[in-house]
Amino acid sequence: MDYGKIVASMRELSLHAGAAIMDVYNKPDFDVQAKSDDSPVTEADLAADKIICKGLAGAFPDIRIVTEEQADTHIDTGGVFFLVDPLDGTKEFVHRRGDFTVNIALVENGVPTRGVVYAPAKDRLFYTDADGRSVEETGPHSVDAVGALKPMSVSAPNEEALVVVASKSHRDQATDDYINTYKVSDFRSAGSSLKFCLVAAGEADLYPRLGRTMEWDTAAGHAVLIGAGGKVVRFDDHTDLGYGKPGLDNPFFVAYAPGITLNQG
Repeated sequence: MDYGKIVASMRELSLHAGAAIMDVYNKPDFDVQAKSDDSPVTEADLAADKIICKGLAGAFPDIRIVTEEQADTHIDTGGVFFLVDPLDGTKEFVHRRGDFTVNIALVENGVPTRGVVYAPAKDRLFYTDADGRSVEETGPHSVDAVGALKPMSVSAPNEEALVVVASKSHRDQATDDYINTYKVSDFRSAGSSLKFCLVAAGEADLYPRLGRTMEWDTAAGHAVLIGAGGKVVRFDDHTDLGYGKPGLDNPFFVAYAPGITLNQG
């Protein structure tokens, strides 16, 4: 597996997709439609998906692509495959809150081993390098040249004063109840897969998700967190969150910096 080529391609395609997304985002108005599950989709989602899938298929014709925006790809997801969410946080995009991301991951036998998370409106780019270590490219974000890289590492958490990150759009009472089982000093609020990246960057210690997500929502951020020394486990039994599951639905999960004693819900 040529991880150097894979990472370089995922990075480049995320930047191209991010540029297409921002072209739509900066329009005075854009059309929002509802998919079969009532979730929103925009022309930005579709444009980014086309860029990413065309690029991946051209560069890696032997690796399958599973993407949120193409239902016919949501089958036979074992082994090695790319997992794509071209615009995670469409609600944040529609409301022009900026917390949306481009997500591309490589999954190998249930584990997201490489990933890129690009937040074009926030100008933040996170990814795993060829060796699987996570970095934040601090800019400038050019397709033609890699900018300055900052190694990422999870925090050494203080269990008497944890920093917790939670969803902007999906916070509920069950999540608050679980968070209240810990000693928390500060809260961070973020949308989309940025929550994984805040933990990976040491800007938060714990991210619980007690709500429905799909594998494409989490794989790239999960890869970045693994590469920074973090973990993502199932909420129910604290085993590692895996990929290639039938239906591509995730169970509830907890992302965290090791050193935290996880509580039962």
